[in-house]
Amino acid sequence: MSWLSRIAPAAGRGAMRLMPPARRDWAEAVWADAHEVPAGWQRLAWRAGGVRLIAKEAQMLRRMGSLLLLAAAAGAAAWGAWPGSPVSHGAAAQGGIIATLLLLAGLPVLTRWFLGPPDNRAARYLRVGFYAVILVMMPVQAVIGLFVGAVPRGGHDLHTFDAFQGAAVPGSSSGGPNWGGEIGILFLTACYLAVILALTARRTPVAPATLAIGTGAGLMLGVVMYAVTPLGLNKYATNPWLHGSAIDPLLVLAWILLFGAPLAAGAVAARRCHVSGSPEQASAARAWQGVAAGVVSSGVGALFVTVFGSGTTALLVRSAWVRDLLYHAQHLTATAVYGRELYASQNVMGYGLICVVFPIIGLVLGVAGSGYANVTGPLPDGGGPPGPPGPGLEPVPDPPDGTRDVDAGADQDRLIGRYEGENDEAAPSLVGARLTALRGG
Repeated sequence: MSWLSRIAPAAGRGAMRLMPPARRDWAEAVWADAHEVPAGWQRLAWRAGGVRLIAKEAQMLRRMGSLLLLAAAAGAAAWGAWPGSPVSHGAAAQGGIIATLLLLAGLPVLTRWFLGPPDNRAARYLRVGFYAVILVMMPVQAVIGLFVGAVPRGGHDLHTFDAFQGAAVPGSSSGGPNWGGEIGILFLTACYLAVILALTARRTPVAPATLAIGTGAGLMLGVVMYAVTPLGLNKYATNPWLHGSAIDPLLVLAWILLFGAPLAAGAVAARRCHVSGSPEQASAARAWQGVAAGVVSSGVGALFVTVFGSGTTALLVRSAWVRDLLYHAQHLTATAVYGRELYASQNVMGYGLICVVFPIIGLVLGVAGSGYANVTGPLPDGGGPPGPPGPGLEPVPDPPDGTRDVDAGADQDRLIGRYEGENDEAAPSLVGARLTALRGG
């Protein structure tokens, strides 16, 4: 006990140095009140609670910094995507940018009110990744839309444009989709944002392991799909870096992962689920984990291939270095290069189809994976088939009259019924409970 009494004050003084000067007096006051608590474990519990409060203050500062960083990134993305005055569809593009920023600001607030904030690292990382995808896609869509809508003034490029897009006024510019196209993009963005926010909220029973499994499977799917479709969906699969029969193994792998990744993610996530309760409750919980993992894996894969494929196309039309890299050792005329850029920019719309179809596939195969997990049962701690129930699972006898029920988990400092590998920051601890009792007293 003596070494704990020496370590606790040192830890508290070190934590107070991390506080801003405006809040340091408050932290010192909380720490000084420990001398009014009886010595021993009660004083140690008080100081531990003080360290926890100080840590929460530091978390608040980091949260404010994260919000400022997100606001700066959103401002930079909006500035890069904002259309110029000569663009005929400029009003629709401006309305889409403003509506996207409102979605990013409003939907997380609504989710926090109804479902709570994210309470684990996997959920936070998934949200940050999705915010980054939205912000990156704003200027990327603007670059591609401006290139597709810019009509050459004459020469061979104008003939190429007319062959791809149809006759248009030379020198004019549409600059992206019209109001109908912008509304469709906003609707798809809102659906993805709502699903991601709901699956990563505290009150949604999705385990951090489920989010990690789904994200890992989705990244594998996205990498392979990007290798197959680096410049949009077209008949020249893996063009320009692979040709002929060399693409066959990669295409086969892409089809395997398209259906196998959400199926495997759903099965693994469901089998990792351990819930105390009736068999019906356990089966429903495993089914939910499998569905969530399948949807996350397909959604992450779709977003990965969309942002990297669209980004590659945007760099293609803006950077000569990227054009030389993609079409290395291919002796192409300037008109041929313009035709390929125009063709790739048109095929970017195929990524929208991917973003619609992939989650549906993930939902169906996530259900199938969870069904397989329900048949085989959850994964035991040491592998192999589950063993017989131990004495801790035997029914507790009814208490005598006038006494309380025995709480089998009273000696634990975490909630039961959670999932393996979870870092549940919201789980109540004995120290926090003791601190609350001391304050009440």
